[in-house]
Amino acid sequence: MNKKLAIILVLLLNLSTFLAACSGGDSEKTSGSKAGEGKPYEIMWYTIGTPQKDADKVMEEVSKYTKEKINATVKMRQIDWGDYDQKMQVMIASGESFDIAYTAGGNYVLNAQKGAFKDLNELLDTHGKELKATIDPAYLEGAKIDGKLYGIPSNKEVGQQSVYVFNKDIVDKYNMDISSIHSLKDLKPLLQTVKENEPDFTPIATFKPYLPFDYVLEDELPFAFPLEGDKGKVVNIFESDIMMETLKTMHEYYKAGYIKADAATSTDPWPLEVQNWFVRKEMYQPYAELIWSRSAGYNVAVQPMHDPITFNNSVTGAIQAISATSKNPEKAMAFLNLLNTDPYLRNLIDRGIEGVHYEEEDNGKIKDLPARIESYNMPSYSLGNHFILKLYENDPEDKWDAFKKFNEASVQAPTLGFYFDTNPVRTEIAAIANVANEYAPPLLTGSVDPEKYLPKANKKFKEAGLDKVLAEIQKQYDEWKKDN
Repeated sequence: MNKKLAIILVLLLNLSTFLAACSGGDSEKTSGSKAGEGKPYEIMWYTIGTPQKDADKVMEEVSKYTKEKINATVKMRQIDWGDYDQKMQVMIASGESFDIAYTAGGNYVLNAQKGAFKDLNELLDTHGKELKATIDPAYLEGAKIDGKLYGIPSNKEVGQQSVYVFNKDIVDKYNMDISSIHSLKDLKPLLQTVKENEPDFTPIATFKPYLPFDYVLEDELPFAFPLEGDKGKVVNIFESDIMMETLKTMHEYYKAGYIKADAATSTDPWPLEVQNWFVRKEMYQPYAELIWSRSAGYNVAVQPMHDPITFNNSVTGAIQAISATSKNPEKAMAFLNLLNTDPYLRNLIDRGIEGVHYEEEDNGKIKDLPARIESYNMPSYSLGNHFILKLYENDPEDKWDAFKKFNEASVQAPTLGFYFDTNPVRTEIAAIANVANEYAPPLLTGSVDPEKYLPKANKKFKEAGLDKVLAEIQKQYDEWKKDN
């Protein structure tokens, strides 16, 4: 079963255990929230990413600093990419006590709606004043659910922009003009060249195609608002003309051998550092090609699919939430306040220890040392405010100004700030998710003929209660729209 959709089912149907377990957690708060008062509080922080060898070494330095600043130490535990959502859901459902956890997208919304995360509105005013003044207001407003904020978003690019990322070595070798790529169909001659001349490369690193929709839940479920045309009416994306047209192109590419034969079931993450692919789809931020090239060890080039759009998923794409089971949410907020406003702490957690993991040059820019690449390579996007990070030696001087311009240019999606309450149709959504698990992966990877399989999928979606869910979404959206 697709992991993301399986987790939705767990979130929708199996959180009652958690709710019982964590009730009354607020009564266990540790006294003494000011620096220097009493025994230092140990903050338990779970975050995403491959566990790093030097994490404990860095956290020792972090704790020395936070003990002085807020009378707290920090214990960080990373959970690997493929396991994170599932393991965190088990912890939440069991009522395990912890302080802070990385969360994102649908998991953030559903867990917040179920009471797994602390309402931060008041805490932000009492223990996060500097943080509140620092983060782009679009994040704080866009991440609110029914007027309440349940996590602190990473202050970075506020919009999403899907881009094609190309292996630049191949682009240059065959003198390809990627600026002419404006649609999925435009890729065809480039893919054909790679297929015919580069047997060690797969033309397409498995991706789901970009479609112009604002998704209500996950992008493999059928509910979304169009980004073109009638933006105020929720539709079944699998019944749209653009879906059929796009999937026909994907199936053509699959039959031509441009996509892996096992694309629908493969869990291959297509790591950047393995140079066996020609084109992939990624979410962009200004100068991301420099980050990707540095990570890959060779150059990549990008071509946008659309202008930046601010979705709910982009403002909730990387969030640090305080658990409802935290024994000292004030201290946890004080740490998040420091993490997002203090350049020393933010760079220490992100880049590691100066002189060990990186070195700073005379101009204030930095470069990685071998120990960072080998032992402390953290997922920067997930950790907090980007605008106080040190620039790398090859970063443009205007990098953060470019981020601000990117954010200003981002257009709001139709449902920005609207979060669907799934409770009235939980059973139907669970049934629809099961259908999506069966049909979405083979369809979206081009593995099957959409003219045969889309009608079958849509029939099963309807049998599972699609129309009832669409009606409930439209009802809630129309009610929300009156006040927004």
